Amino acid sequence: MSLGPWQLIIIALVILVLFGRGRISEMMGDFGKGIKSFKQGMNEDDAPKKDAAKLEAPASSAAESKASEPSDAAK
Repeated sequence: MSLGPWQLIIIALVILVLFGRGRISEMMGDFGKGIKSFKQGMNEDDAPKKDAAKLEAPASSAAESKASEPSDAAK
């Protein structure tokens, strides 16, 4: 049994009457803020990993360049 367009309209009207227009828009605003906060939290979790990778990359390339240079003791 699927819901047709008229049934969905009736359900939407009942919800609108029960909660009112202001309450529904307030709930949607809170929902949007929650999603934004979640995305921001996910980006903050990824940021330390990216910063650590950036810090390790120059350090490892500097160590490799020093290892490839002949030392003074070998001359």
